[in-house]
Amino acid sequence: MDKLLITGPCALSGRIRVSQSKNAYLPLLAAVLLSDRPVHFHNLPELNDIRTMLKLLRNLGVQVLEEGEVTTLVAAQLTSWEATYDLVKTMRASILVLGPLLARFRKGTVSLPGGCAIGTRPIDLHLQNLELLGTKIDLRSGHVYAETEGLQGNHLKLNFPSVGATENLLMAAAGASGKTIIENAALEPEIDDLAHFLQALGVEIEGIGTACLTIYGRDLTRPGNFKEVHYQAISDRIEAATYVMAALATKSHLVVENCNPTHLTCVIDALRQMNAQLEVRAQEIEVLPSALRGISLETAPYPGFPTDLQAQLTALALTAEGISVIQESIFENRFMHVAELRRLGANIELKGNIAIIHGPGTLNAAPVMCTDLRASAALVIAALAANGTTEIQRIYHLDRGYEHLAQKLAAVGAHIERVPGPAI
Repeated sequence: MDKLLITGPCALSGRIRVSQSKNAYLPLLAAVLLSDRPVHFHNLPELNDIRTMLKLLRNLGVQVLEEGEVTTLVAAQLTSWEATYDLVKTMRASILVLGPLLARFRKGTVSLPGGCAIGTRPIDLHLQNLELLGTKIDLRSGHVYAETEGLQGNHLKLNFPSVGATENLLMAAAGASGKTIIENAALEPEIDDLAHFLQALGVEIEGIGTACLTIYGRDLTRPGNFKEVHYQAISDRIEAATYVMAALATKSHLVVENCNPTHLTCVIDALRQMNAQLEVRAQEIEVLPSALRGISLETAPYPGFPTDLQAQLTALALTAEGISVIQESIFENRFMHVAELRRLGANIELKGNIAIIHGPGTLNAAPVMCTDLRASAALVIAALAANGTTEIQRIYHLDRGYEHLAQKLAAVGAHIERVPGPAI
């Protein structure tokens, strides 16, 4: 298994380009199942999660043609309606094929999902609301067996603004007869992107960008109901913020390009509270060397501070003057990076779902191990600021969400090398 060797402290400079969003493209790939017409996606990031979703779609019978920067998918005829355990166990987003399978083919089987071990992430909201749309659900032997005689529009009220549930229900509603209303829908930019893609296919949707979405369904069992489309997902806001934090942690001057700062308003505000010197433009963020100070904040659903950036902020806070207090309110087991950061010399106290970070301490290189995707990014940030060569193992987690991370960082001055490591 490959590992990273990072020798710090590093000074980054130049421009680093953000890839298109994995978290946007995964539901878009699932949505291909709604249509029998070709869909052409531009600039799919080269990530393990994307490869897994493409393999899942191929297993269902979707034709996939990769030609340069364009990936064409055609779901004219499926040969299977089951997302098998061998694929689903590594990627939670596999559950997203259930909504479109029901909408168009009226049946679907999905193994219960896996992904990062960061806490309980039940799919109850998906299943309860799919039942309200007219689905019969049977849970047995670690699988979800679902079928319908035809989805019927309904008024759905989510008790939590779940991103995955909102996405699954949006796609299911596209093939439900009549009108479906989703209240307390998630507000993340990736939801808007999925809604805009569905509109491009031909779905009528109202309320995009709000917590109340109205979808007017169509009969997707009849061929030719949608249009052939070309589409490119939004850029990856989590990757963009990770590079911004890496530059701040190393007191570097770096421009993060191909990003949408409006998707990072809360993050930018938080960093400016830490005295980060940022120049924000239409499609890029310029980071200037900054003397950071501590911060207190709590993660929250969008537009709040993302849980997917909590680990990176924890690493950044180690370089700030004073005490930072970070409360994790989304997942109950998302401080696994703390033990590894302590190996580098971090002074962090954990009290339940609250991390108290004492900075600025001296970070020194040590062997560390990735525990999940975003924890991996936190270790990279800390290693860039630490003295000596840090060995980061189990970087397959990073490969799920950061395209060519080592190459990108090396191009802007990081002393980083990817080398073969021991098998796990």
